[in-house]
Amino acid sequence: MPKQTFFNLPQDKQDTLIDSAVKEFSRVPLNEASISNIVKHAGIARGSFYQYFEDKDDLFFFILEKYAKQNEERFISLLKENDGDLFDSFKGMFRGMLTDFQNQDYGMFIKNAFLNMNHKVENTIAKNVNMEDACRQIEHHDLINRDKLNITDEQELFHVIRIILAVTFQNLIQNFALELSFEESFQNYTIEIDMIKKGLAKE
Repeated sequence: MPKQTFFNLPQDKQDTLIDSAVKEFSRVPLNEASISNIVKHAGIARGSFYQYFEDKDDLFFFILEKYAKQNEERFISLLKENDGDLFDSFKGMFRGMLTDFQNQDYGMFIKNAFLNMNHKVENTIAKNVNMEDACRQIEHHDLINRDKLNITDEQELFHVIRIILAVTFQNLIQNFALELSFEESFQNYTIEIDMIKKGLAKE
């Protein structure tokens, strides 16, 4: 997390530093990113950077955590809009993420994160917790309309969410790895979510 000195900066200076970092992390993966480039574009001294963040990893994961938080808030809003429908809410969130990726710098930043995925990146994208905890957070959310789900207990709900999250992650990776269009990516995701919703076994 940033040091308190970062939060003491005026909002415009915080935004400038974050925007500069996003540009650098969109250019190359984290391990190849240069603090020199970040501070140059931000118009600050290299020494000032270390007054705000421990290192580039600290800054990188702060940005990812902000994105994860935005998606968490988006998902809650979608649950409210969709009367607690879990499937429609996930589809809405995926569409929103694809829309975010249309911003070239931001899209490349997330692309580099996904295509150079490690355990820490995966955990951060999953709201900075492990997959099971992410599932539990959603599972116990009062906004989910359980009457719309063919489940018998909370354990089954947990596993439904886990499956949907796995499909979501895989589709995001495919979106970047195969350089799919917005329409192709959303169509693929919708097909798979609807298949989960419908079920695969015939009576």
